[in-house]
Amino acid sequence: MGMKYKYLILISLLLFITGCNQSESSKQNDSNKITIGISMLSMQNEFIVNISDEMQKKAGELGAELIIVDGERSPLKQIEQIESFIAQKVDVIILNPCEFEASSPAVSKALAAGIPIVNVNSATKVQPTAFVGSNDVESGRIAMKFISEKLGGKGNIVMIQGLNGQAAQIQREQGAKEIMEQFPGIKMIAQQTAEWDRSKSMDLMQNWIQSYGTKINAVFAHNDEMGLGAVKALQDAGMKDKVIVVSIDAIADALQAVKKGDLDATVFQDARKQGAGAIETAVKIARGQKFDQEVLIPFKLLTKADVDSYLK
Repeated sequence: MGMKYKYLILISLLLFITGCNQSESSKQNDSNKITIGISMLSMQNEFIVNISDEMQKKAGELGAELIIVDGERSPLKQIEQIESFIAQKVDVIILNPCEFEASSPAVSKALAAGIPIVNVNSATKVQPTAFVGSNDVESGRIAMKFISEKLGGKGNIVMIQGLNGQAAQIQREQGAKEIMEQFPGIKMIAQQTAEWDRSKSMDLMQNWIQSYGTKINAVFAHNDEMGLGAVKALQDAGMKDKVIVVSIDAIADALQAVKKGDLDATVFQDARKQGAGAIETAVKIARGQKFDQEVLIPFKLLTKADVDSYLK
């Protein structure tokens, strides 16, 4: 056999071995990749979408693969989604719960299957592996303190609640009522859910305007979507100049409304830190690294005076 052929055979063998090594290395990298299953409360809600967007950004930075599904505000659907993630053998689950009680079985199922689960933004009765979000009681306190002081400690308010049974609804109401105890001249004349929805809030506010008219001095809405719905109903009735409206989340539309003076204040909730923090925590858990079981991100009241720095 000539030297030329020997060299060709040698080169072929080297290429084959290198290819095998690359293939093995690729398989190893795939097996090391972290897969996170995520069930979100509702992808029709701007704030929840903002959290999801930040999750995807952070996952890209950390090299994690995400499977994101929409819970469509249904605890039963979320339980089915968590069962699917268990069957898919994801490394970690992130749950943005629909309800405090009704979404708890989803957490229990993940833990029973030996899969760590991180709750983001909202809590469940059953304790997950970790929680990343904010103290919703505090947001209710901040909003109601602002309203009570603006009214000089005396007046009638209506409260537009989030989805009944969800932790944010329960805790924001709790925080508001704690502050009301300090202001006996503040009276709650009506409260009802509009399920986090702008159009439902507008309809509800229109009904209250017909029932109570100028007796309404202020509105506390559990999120900006509902706050903006209330603002529109009050504007249509020619009453907005006489009624204070405060809501929570600091979504883009709300920030613009605060700047224009349509919305009196919004309580900033940091979607970026919640989304990124949930992914960081999930990745740490999957890698067996030390992690915080509770990551609480503070709220901040935004009025016309300080809203500019939060506008994109």
